[in-house]
Order: sequence, then structure tokens, then C-alpha cells
Amino acid sequence: MFIDSAKINVRGGSGGKGCKSFYRDKYQRRGVADGGDGGKGADIIIQADHNLLTLLDFQHHRHFFGSHGGHGSGNHKKGRSAEDIIIRVPLGTIIQDEATGSILRDLNASGEQVIVARGGRGGLGNWHRKAEEAEPGEPGEEKTLILDLKLLADVGVVGFPNAGKSTLISAISNAHPKIAPYPFTTTGPILGVVNSGNKKFVIADIPGLISGASEGRGLGDKFLKHVERTRVLIHLLDMAGFEGRDPVNDYKNINLELKNFSLEVYKKPQVICANKMDIEGADENLKRFKKLIKKPVYPISALEKNNLEELIDAVAKKL
Repeated sequence: MFIDSAKINVRGGSGGKGCKSFYRDKYQRRGVADGGDGGKGADIIIQADHNLLTLLDFQHHRHFFGSHGGHGSGNHKKGRSAEDIIIRVPLGTIIQDEATGSILRDLNASGEQVIVARGGRGGLGNWHRKAEEAEPGEPGEEKTLILDLKLLADVGVVGFPNAGKSTLISAISNAHPKIAPYPFTTTGPILGVVNSGNKKFVIADIPGLISGASEGRGLGDKFLKHVERTRVLIHLLDMAGFEGRDPVNDYKNINLELKNFSLEVYKKPQVICANKMDIEGADENLKRFKKLIKKPVYPISALEKNNLEELIDAVAKKL
């Protein structure tokens, strides 16, 4: 299951208590303070991991509490510092502090880390100032965080349901999305790697959009955010109008939804791809489309894998 948002609670461990201790031997009337310091509490760290693609794990595991530092003891012995907790998330995860609304980090590189809740400092033992009393440990930070995943891909494929996006992705990349003859077969973005000759890029299959998607209709703007990080869009059209659709209207409506969602997304370079050219009526629709739209179009048949290299070349040039 693809999950792209989650809310978690994190709390760093508290520092250990400093020790109040005095050393005496038989020749000393007064003891010498020798209480050790408390250990540091555990930090909570979030780390990007390229092996993860979803925030599904956080649906049932939402609380992350660090261990406390060990207490100091006599003879200047310091308490043990607690081991940090590392939370792994997919690349492209944005971490936001719910209380302040501030973005703590946008994790875009594998292995990149950020400390989201620091563990408390251990309390000082009484040996520091030869004091009568030792200090307690400081409490760890506690925060509620919002995790928001925006996939990192070079290319995003957009279009109406049943335009053939999943078929195209499976034909040109190593991804294997579900393919079926009904709308919204793809219910979450699918990532694949296109590797053709010296051309290599990451491509994302975005679930089918419909009119009003930018306002939440259908699968709505829940998945439109995943094209924000892409550099190029493949605008895939059912040129055969197999379900009674008009490719010209489809092209205009999808662009309108992209514009309503984000002007930045709307302005991304597009490669217009006319799919289902193996079906009767596609040639006539393509001629009309070219006459009205007056932009370069790459006709293909994703099902029969026709003209896919030309499409890959065009995308590579845009990139």
C-alpha cells in the first residue's frame, strides 16, 4: 500500500542523574566529592533510505521514545549515554514540526540525516564543584512531526484514467504496475527506472486524473504533489478515444488541472504522447489533434511496444 503522509510523536531520552558521593579514607576527617556525571539521553534521528518507497510503517508505529542516560556513580564514574534511535524514511520525505509549522528538513539524498528530538544532557556529579548536591538530568525534546512524501523522479506520466500509463511504464522501465481494463487501476504512484542505451532516468506513474482533480475529485490532488519534483512530464493521451473520449479535450482538461494545482507544475516541459495508435480511429484523431494543438506529438502503442525508442529519445532530450 502506498502511503505518502503520516504523523508521528518523538521524544528524546532524558539525561541520567548526576551522583552525590564522597570518598573518605581513615586519615580524612571530611570526605572528598567524587560523584560522576549522568549519561546523555538518546537522540531521535530521521534518515533517508533509498530502499523505502512508502510511509506505510508509520500507520501503526507512531511513537518513538529514546532511552534515558545512565546515572552517574561514585569514584567519578560517568553514566552510560543512551543509543540514538534512527527512523528510516523514503527519499523525498519532508519533515514538518506540527507545533510551529516549520520545515525541519527535506531529505533528498540517501543516508541524509536530521536530529528531530535531542536527548537531554546528563546531570553533573558533585565532584565538579565539590558540592554537596548533584544535578538531575535534563529531559529530552518532545515533538509531533508531520511526514510528507513527495517522490523523487525525473519524469512523471500524467493523463486520464485508462490512457495506458501503467502499460507504458511496464513497457519502458523495470516497474511492474497492475494493469487492468478499468479506471483507477493505479491507486498510488509507481516508480521505475528507464535504462535504454546511454539514456537512464527515473519515471513515475501518477494515478489517473480527472476534471476537478486539483480540487480533490477522483484521487484528487493527493497524488498531484508527486509531479512537483519531476523535471519533465509525459502527457499521455488515448488517441483512439476508445471510451468515447476526445483527446483534444482530454489534453486541455489535464493541463487545466495542472495549472489550477500549481503554476510551476503547469510550466514544466511536456512530451505529448499519443497512445493506442494500434486501435482503429487513432490515425484520424491524431491528424485532428495536430491541426488544433500544433505541438510535437509522439504516436506510440504501449501495448504493442511500437515507437517507444522515439519517445524515450524525446524525453531524454527534454531532460
